[in-house]
Amino acid sequence: VQLQASGGGLVHAGGSLRLSCVASGFSLENFALGWFRQAPGKEREGVSCISSGGRTYYGDSVMGRFTISRDSSLNTVYLQMNSLKPEDTAEYYCATARCEPIEPVQGDRYLEVRGQGTQVTVSS
Repeated sequence: VQLQASGGGLVHAGGSLRLSCVASGFSLENFALGWFRQAPGKEREGVSCISSGGRTYYGDSVMGRFTISRDSSLNTVYLQMNSLKPEDTAEYYCATARCEPIEPVQGDRYLEVRGQGTQVTVSS
C-alpha cells in the first residue's frame, strides 16, 4: 500500500497549484485522506481532509482558498490551492487521516500510510 503525492512547485503569490495524491493497494473510498504541511522550524499543520463518505474539512488558514476533492475512478485525492500566499510555503504530504481534528492516523487499529512530500514554494 502506498500514497504518491505530486504537483508541488514554485508559484508567485496569488497563483494556484493542484496537488495530487494517488493511492495504490487500498481504496480511498474506505479511508479518510488528509493533506498536511510542514515548514522548516514549524509544527505540522493539518491542511485539509476528506472522509470516506466525502465530507470535507479545512484548516482555518486555508479555508476558502483550498479545495479538496476525490476521484474514486482514479483512486486519487486532489488539493486545489488558489490565492496562494508566501506563508503557504511548506512541504506538503498526504496521509491516511482522521478529519476531526485533521491529523494522521496512528496505531495498530489503523491503516497508516503516508506519501512522500512535495514542495510548495510561494514567492512574494
